[in-house]
Amino acid sequence: MCIMKTQGDGVADVSKIGEINPKHFENVFPVLTNDVVITDERIAHIKAHHPKDYERYAEYIPQILKNPDYILKANRPHSAVLLKEFKKSDERFQLILRLRTSQDPDEFSNSVITFSRLHAKEYRRFVRNKKVLYKSE
Repeated sequence: MCIMKTQGDGVADVSKIGEINPKHFENVFPVLTNDVVITDERIAHIKAHHPKDYERYAEYIPQILKNPDYILKANRPHSAVLLKEFKKSDERFQLILRLRTSQDPDEFSNSVITFSRLHAKEYRRFVRNKKVLYKSE
C-alpha cells in the first residue's frame, strides 16, 4: 500500500493511498488528478463505523481504486461508490470516493470518504439498486 504522509499548519494529516485509472471515470466525472488520499480523520471514521475493516483490508484499497468492478452513483455530489469483488478470497468491498472538481483548490486530491467490507447479498443489492456509471469488462 502506498502511503505518504503530509502535514500542514492546522490541517489533518493526509496520506496518499493510491491512484485511480482515469479511463474508468471518463464518462462519469472529469478526472483532474489520479492521486487518491485519505485523512487521519477518515481512517478514524472507518475504524469507528466498520470495526477492524481498515486494519484487515486496507491493503486492498489501491487495487479497488485502480480496478473497480463497478462505479455507482453516490448520494452526494462529486462522489462515487466503487465496488470490488476478489473472487479468490471471496471478499467484497465498497469504497466511497470524493473526486476533486475544478472548484476545489489546486492542492486538493481525490479522497476516500469511507471503506468497508460487504457481504455478497449487500454487494448484489448495491449493483441492482444503484445507478451503474461504470462496469469492468
